[in-house]
Amino acid sequence: MKLIVGLGNPGDRYNNNRSNIGFKILDVIANNINVEIKTKKKKSLIGRGDFEGEEVVLLKPQTFSDLSGESVLYIASFLKIQVGEILVIQEDWNLPLGRIVVDKGTQETDHPGVKSIIQSLRSPNFIRIRIGIRNEGFEGKTRESFLKEDFEPMENLSLIQIINDAEAAIRSISLGDIDDVIEKYHL
Repeated sequence: MKLIVGLGNPGDRYNNNRSNIGFKILDVIANNINVEIKTKKKKSLIGRGDFEGEEVVLLKPQTFSDLSGESVLYIASFLKIQVGEILVIQEDWNLPLGRIVVDKGTQETDHPGVKSIIQSLRSPNFIRIRIGIRNEGFEGKTRESFLKEDFEPMENLSLIQIINDAEAAIRSISLGDIDDVIEKYHL
């Protein structure tokens, strides 16, 4: 069983924020495998289903992105999911819009939600799917203010392809060797 976590912030006002790309990707995966992410458990929304022949739990932390570790730890512990079977989909403002990087066991991060997960699990040995969200408009802005901005109308057109590419990366993880996937989606 795998736990696929999409990072984002709960509430309608954050739906199209750059920080919610993890939620958007998780919603598309859920839709494609006919799963509803609606079961409430310990500050989380979860859905369970089959993804590429393997049982998966899709998790949207409801603690706001920066405190995601609490939800991830609870669900992983409750369902006895090992750290190496956890995939975290996160936005990465250091990467250009649409760039996808997959890594595992990386402790270095400036993402507060990922730091929270590492601290809660007491391990960085989960898989991270980092989705680039940076555009030219980020210069001179703080990380926090940039992440709270909605995607621009022209970027919304690109989001469809970005989400499809991210789902393809996650499918590759489920079907193949993680080292091959990391090699394909590297910096």
